Amino acid sequence: MKYLNIDDSELKDHGALHTAKEISGQPELWGGIFEKLLAEKDGLSEFLDEVLPTSKKIILTGAGTSAYIGHSIEGLLQRNFGVTTLSIPTTHLVSHPKDYFEKTTPTLMISFARSGNSPESMAAVSLADSHIEQCFHLIITCSKEGDLANYKSKNKRLVFLLPPDSNDRSLAMTGSYSGMLLTALLIGNYKRIEGQRKIVKTIMAYGKTILGNKVIEEIKKTASLDFKRAVFLGSGPLYGTAMESHLKLQELTDGEIVCKNDSYLGFRHGPKAVVDHTTLLVYYFSNQEDVLRYETDLVIGMGVGKKPLSQVGISVRAIDKIQIEKSIVLGEADPFEVPEEYLAVCFILFGQLLGFFKSLNLNLQPDSPSKSGAISRVVKGVVIY
Repeated sequence: MKYLNIDDSELKDHGALHTAKEISGQPELWGGIFEKLLAEKDGLSEFLDEVLPTSKKIILTGAGTSAYIGHSIEGLLQRNFGVTTLSIPTTHLVSHPKDYFEKTTPTLMISFARSGNSPESMAAVSLADSHIEQCFHLIITCSKEGDLANYKSKNKRLVFLLPPDSNDRSLAMTGSYSGMLLTALLIGNYKRIEGQRKIVKTIMAYGKTILGNKVIEEIKKTASLDFKRAVFLGSGPLYGTAMESHLKLQELTDGEIVCKNDSYLGFRHGPKAVVDHTTLLVYYFSNQEDVLRYETDLVIGMGVGKKPLSQVGISVRAIDKIQIEKSIVLGEADPFEVPEEYLAVCFILFGQLLGFFKSLNLNLQPDSPSKSGAISRVVKGVVIY
């Protein structure tokens, strides 16, 4: 059996089997999540139809990778639900609850967690219940045994469990991240879940393109470059993708590659100074023309000042106005346009693969890349006061 074009025996020898298998399995996982949501839509609709008319604020929360999901979905939820929606990490909520929880403002808190066992996950929901008179909970998680999935609130709550394959065994969150992200996007369209089938099939096809031999070999070549820094750029919902890619490469390389993320417009305001001859620049391009014009202007502007080692972009269509070392184009032959936020689900595969192959190049073990044990699958050492 091969995963990512590597025999499973070789992957085992390099401590990489779980990560490779979990990255490879994501398109099929997305299909399974869609069918599970479809099967459970009645309970989901009943919950949301009851709590959304009352809610005046939605908080999207999680820690680390799980926190980045909110940045890709907050716009969609706010547009579709008509409720002010904020992405706030549990790590902020726990230390400064009074800054975010309003006692008399009915709030829907949507929590994301792979295991649901991080100390901040439980503390955040508990603090919400103690600080807000009326706080509803939608918990999206990958483990039915996790503390968060079994949290008993004084208020109305609903737990959506992803399929078991989403609960990654490796340190780095891969399928759990993209799976929870897709779940939230589909919930944002909960009255029309069946109508999202074509979108899900399209992003599954895009994912399979990224995981195909041709693109994998291109990503391997990029990973083999001698870069010491990496910068990921994304706009709107793809800003969350840039954030997660930054973390994925940095943790899979045990911090040997120093990473940064930003928006295209934000990058001009000082952060661009980080670029030097050891820097890899990664562009996640929107499929919206009004957004893309800002993104292409930034790429063209990179011709002035210090030059990066290499630039790589991922997009649905070819972008003629720019000249970069590598372009990965996913949907040239398909005229169907996926809503921009759904691109975050499949584009993240690039960041995961880049981190995976760079980890191998550095003689690390992707399933457990931290030599010192500084990072772990479930965070340790956090005391809740």
